[in-house]
Amino acid sequence: MTAVCTRSTWYWLLGAILLSQPYSAVAQQVEPGGDESIKISGFINATLWWQDQVFGPSNGQNAIWAASPELFEDQGFAGGDIRATRLTISFDGPEISQQWKVEAGLEADFFGGFTGAGPYAEQQPNPRLRLAYADLTNGRTTIRIGQYWTPTFGLIPQSLSHIGFPPGWGGGGMIGWRFPGIFFYHDLTPKSRTEVQLQLALFRNSWSIDFIDGVDAGQASALPQVEARLNLTRRPKTGTPWQAYLAAHWDLKDMNGPGIAHSPYINGWAAVGGFEVHPGRWKVLLQGYGGHAIGQIFAQILQFGNFGSWGIQGQLGYEFDDHWSLWTFYGIDNPSRRAPVLFRNQIILPMLRYQFKQYSIGLEWYRAVTQHRLDDGDDQFSGNQVGLSIRYDF
Repeated sequence: MTAVCTRSTWYWLLGAILLSQPYSAVAQQVEPGGDESIKISGFINATLWWQDQVFGPSNGQNAIWAASPELFEDQGFAGGDIRATRLTISFDGPEISQQWKVEAGLEADFFGGFTGAGPYAEQQPNPRLRLAYADLTNGRTTIRIGQYWTPTFGLIPQSLSHIGFPPGWGGGGMIGWRFPGIFFYHDLTPKSRTEVQLQLALFRNSWSIDFIDGVDAGQASALPQVEARLNLTRRPKTGTPWQAYLAAHWDLKDMNGPGIAHSPYINGWAAVGGFEVHPGRWKVLLQGYGGHAIGQIFAQILQFGNFGSWGIQGQLGYEFDDHWSLWTFYGIDNPSRRAPVLFRNQIILPMLRYQFKQYSIGLEWYRAVTQHRLDDGDDQFSGNQVGLSIRYDF
């Protein structure tokens, strides 16, 4: 009995000694599978919110329009959201000649729905693949194949509670989506203080009507969506930095599906433009679009049909110092009266933000005023969301 107790005592002493030793954290080296280096980046984003209205497509960080005629005026309802948290993996690949090299990227967030249903589902969001592409580049020209943002995707307004779905995107003056395709980027003035870049893209066609085996009206046309964009960027050593862009979109939808001759077609088109300027401590953003039958590129309040729309948005920000800033945003999306359900959405979003290096915290008020078409006539719904958000970049 004494020997057993003595052996047990030695085991406990050995464990205590090991646990008492100072632990030195050693960075883990990631070994890539090929001849490249890997960079992991992204951010953690969390929002605690209160709402007096149900928003579409969903509440929290995915709010775009006011979806219900009912206002919860007594106490509303509250929740939390972490779905905008994002992970990006960048690959710096090998040289394949004296001029050309390979690069690649992969990006995911957590807007892929929830795991199951019930009281535990909203604490288990699923990952969603956003971007996946590989590049051939010589520094001035890049050929990108894979899934990436369309050239009509505009400048991104500032927000801490609406990052995965930026303010006004899809319902307030900002459009564009991500598709698999071929993307071409070329710097026209590589050594100039005012940089000019040309973008061209051919990518997967898409529409809402499915025929056989998941083939939709966009695919049935057997033609890609086509976009072009011109970027202008000014980063002077002294003076006011600014950037501006113009972009255009065209597509064709075969509304009878594949295999039927003389089908009716719908042409989709869009013109997009905007600018951002930073005079002193001020930051100003203004952009807008006009188009027809472009619901597939996250436009027209996410509605599909043979109708037109326009939208415009603006944001004004002022940085009081290196940490505190105040922002205000307004956006409107205005589909024609031929739109099936929603025919106007307006968004107001003021934000107070504190930022220290990689950490930011902000208080935002998101307000949407939405015109709905109902069976008994048109009606206007409004809703408010107050959110306290943090973001940590790594």
